[in-house]
Order: sequence, then structure tokens, then C-alpha cells
Amino acid sequence: MPVEGPLRFVVLVGSLRGGSFNAAIARALPELAPSDAAIVPLGSIGAFPLYNQDVEKQGLPPAVVAMGEAIAAADGAIIVTPEYNYSVPGVLKNAIDWLSRLPNPPFAGKPVAIQSASPGAFGGVRAQHHLRQILVSQDARTLAKPEVMIAQAQAKFDEKTGALTDPRTREVIARQLQAFAAFAAR
Repeated sequence: MPVEGPLRFVVLVGSLRGGSFNAAIARALPELAPSDAAIVPLGSIGAFPLYNQDVEKQGLPPAVVAMGEAIAAADGAIIVTPEYNYSVPGVLKNAIDWLSRLPNPPFAGKPVAIQSASPGAFGGVRAQHHLRQILVSQDARTLAKPEVMIAQAQAKFDEKTGALTDPRTREVIARQLQAFAAFAAR
């Protein structure tokens, strides 16, 4: 069923580092979004314990339940993640593992866009590839193109403020957000 009215997207950051380029991208998204879309941050996935079925048997952690509800209520989710050792950060995989344990897994049928930034030459392409595989298991509707993979990220941000300043990168992100809004509205 097509979405009517303004779209509301949530953004999940796959990094815990204070100076994370990916967190800086997430902070820039609201100003780059199309006028008919609002983008709001989710809480930190650092609040999730390591997944353990023994812990789950004692009850789902409140941070997991709250994030799952926020994702479920949104028209789409944007995941912005670094690449660690050719894959997604363990903390992001842990979060997805926890969210998958909710009675109504929030990524099922949910439109998802992926973005990544890296100081390296590939911009997180391998992390995105693995994340797409993970999201298939969650039955997410992942946007295929345009892709956002920001290489040599350190050159694209203001050193003092951490703001995303590179005009070309801002344009690429804005173009993806426009396509994501159309994708999510279907």
C-alpha cells in the first residue's frame, strides 16, 4: 500500500566511536533529505548487550524493544556503517541479531537504505555486501541503487566541526535519499 503524506525515516549507526565518520553522515542526513521526508536518529546500539539466548529468556532488553518499535513505526530505515575487517562491525550484527528476536521483527518488509564511509579506497563496499546478505534473512526491502560508499572519508569532513563538507558527497547522499523516498512510498 503506497505511503501518503510525509515520510519518516530512522537512521541506525553501525559505529560506537565518538568521532565516527558514519555518525557524522547520519547527523547530516536530515538537511539532505527531500522536503517530504524527515530523518530521525535511533538510540545507540551500544546499549544492547551481547546477544545471548540465556539473556533473552530473561526478557528482551528495553533498548532492543524501544529500537524495534521505532523501526517498525517508521516508513523506512537508513543504516550508516563503517567496514571492519571486510565486513560489518560486530556491534551492528549484534543489534540486528537482537532485533530479529522480537515477536514482530522490525526489518520484515521494511524499506532499508545503506550508506558507508571509510578512510580507505573502497568506502565500505564489503560491509555493504555483507549487510545486504544479512538483511535478506530479515526480509527487508533493500534499496539497490543509487549506492553511497564514501571513500577517503577523512577528506570529506571539516576537521574541527566534523560536518560533512564535500559538495559531491552531499549531492550523492541527497540523490540516494530522493530515490529512497520514492522507493519507500511504493
